[in-house]
Amino acid sequence: MNPLFTQLKTVRGLDDGPLCPYVQPYITQLQKQGYQPKTVRQHLCLFACFNCWLRRTDRGLRDLNEAIIERFLRHLRARRKWRWKDRSALHRLLDILRNARVTPKAEKIPSTPAQRLANQYRCYLLKERGCSAHTLENYGRHVDRFVAERFGSGPVRRSRLRAQDIIAFVQSGARQFSRGHASQLVTALRSFLRFLHYCGYLTTDLAAAVPAVAHWRMTGLPKYLSSESVQKVLDSCDQMTAFGRRNYAIFLLLARLGLRGGEIVALQLEDIDWETAQLTIRTKKSRSWTRLPMPGDVGKAVARYLQHDRPRCSSRNVFVRMIAPYQRLSRATVIAKLTRTALKQAGVECVRTGSHVFRHSLATEMLRQGASLEEIGQVLRHKNPDTTAIYAKVDLDALRQLAIAWPGGVQ
Repeated sequence: MNPLFTQLKTVRGLDDGPLCPYVQPYITQLQKQGYQPKTVRQHLCLFACFNCWLRRTDRGLRDLNEAIIERFLRHLRARRKWRWKDRSALHRLLDILRNARVTPKAEKIPSTPAQRLANQYRCYLLKERGCSAHTLENYGRHVDRFVAERFGSGPVRRSRLRAQDIIAFVQSGARQFSRGHASQLVTALRSFLRFLHYCGYLTTDLAAAVPAVAHWRMTGLPKYLSSESVQKVLDSCDQMTAFGRRNYAIFLLLARLGLRGGEIVALQLEDIDWETAQLTIRTKKSRSWTRLPMPGDVGKAVARYLQHDRPRCSSRNVFVRMIAPYQRLSRATVIAKLTRTALKQAGVECVRTGSHVFRHSLATEMLRQGASLEEIGQVLRHKNPDTTAIYAKVDLDALRQLAIAWPGGVQ
């Protein structure tokens, strides 16, 4: 009997059957990802039940797929033994079996002609336009929706595309989404139509038929927090817990250096130069990098988190999950969610609740402390000076000097 089975006590149902030889690799994977023995035993009990069910229904490893797993879960629900984490555990086991080549690989769902055209467009963006994965994801979702609405599951008759179809799609999207999302939609649609013309699928370039979304630059004011509100958010982090100390380090990076959420997620252990107190910041959107000085309080918070709180795992990302599985934070939306929670806990109200509010707050505070727009642009790593110019609107003292006196005197 395997030593771990002895430690966790023998689980009835795993002493024999099709799954028995492949449970140990699963256990090893869970141990590497930081799962507790109690959780491992729960998974083993689930697999024991699954193993017995496979034997009772005369199914072998060659029969396993997603459909069989769903059938077994329905069996558990009928017996009131189902837990919401069971599906992910079984799918993780299925991946191990497929990697061991004892279970057939997942069958690819036959794609529709519209989906194949959208995938061809993605390959064009990647190979010929050199776009990043971030651009592929953002443009692809709009194109997927367009081809699905226009062609459905039937054949793709590209010659039947008309300007009216394109205008109707944009009008529908503009009503459903925000102004920024609608602007991205029309940009993606123009790119897709140029691709169709480039490949010879359309004799006329219909990109010109895509209507513009009203989006005037410099019309709004940046949404920001006062320095007191930023400090309230930092103070709301419970530094008696590992979660709180990790979040405190994240918020300090946002507040002191104006990092984007994606840059926090992408930060690697190798990006911290402790000798020179510098950080290498990698920007996913432009695929560029820059070095920034690391303030003392930021360095202390990050060092404390790394020394005492960061779980041991194979990931090289600085910030990882604090509960198993120990792996990198998935995407920038995780940082946005942490920010919303912290603002609520601190009792701070703001129109904008994403992580970008710290970036605007830093720029506004620097301006009030006498920093020039050029200096602010360097800290925020703006490529276009016009991007930084919007912060001139919040410098009310400077704007008052430019205001023309009211002819009738003070009212």
